Amino acid sequence: MVEYIRWLGHASILITIGGKNIYIDPWKLIKDQPKGDLILITHSHYDHFSPDDINKVIKNDSVIIGPHDILKIKLGEKIEIKPGQEVNLNWCKVRAIPAYNVNKNFHPKSNNWCGYIIEIEGKKIYIAGDTDFVPEMKEIKVDVAIVPIGGTYTMTAEEAANAINTIKPQIAIPYHYGDIVGSDKDVKLFSSFVLNSKVEILKIER
Repeated sequence: MVEYIRWLGHASILITIGGKNIYIDPWKLIKDQPKGDLILITHSHYDHFSPDDINKVIKNDSVIIGPHDILKIKLGEKIEIKPGQEVNLNWCKVRAIPAYNVNKNFHPKSNNWCGYIIEIEGKKIYIAGDTDFVPEMKEIKVDVAIVPIGGTYTMTAEEAANAINTIKPQIAIPYHYGDIVGSDKDVKLFSSFVLNSKVEILKIER
């Protein structure tokens, strides 16, 4: 059901749909990948904002969307976005959702870092970014939700499952594990706590 979503490891996602390629936080790309029509960056930590990896997938008409602190790169057309704002590219809409920590200090709310809801081809896909289970998630209505489960810097597996049980997407996909933090044990915990959404476990494709 999610054949259009590829997990490239850690927090890097490629969505290919409607003839378009959308990257989220490309990092550690070790194979030739298709060029990106849209590149979304959630925040400026090195494992999410990698100019070298962006350079591997950018083309002349690529659009890069992200918070203010990633716009320093001299690559492509860049659009600054803040939580609550929306960008309409005609072929898709991108809405920024707050992504921050509530019980730790790695991702302060004041930084205006983002998760995203991508609306394309009649589907709404939420990529949470580096975040805890925050109150703003209660307003999210999407078909697919991709959430971090590794803990330490983001939600734990159980907290991520609670977020999914609040959002109630048709499909829930865990990510942000297996590299810097998180393990297959977290995947099993996440799956066991999710109540009504279908959990899809993606394999890393690089």
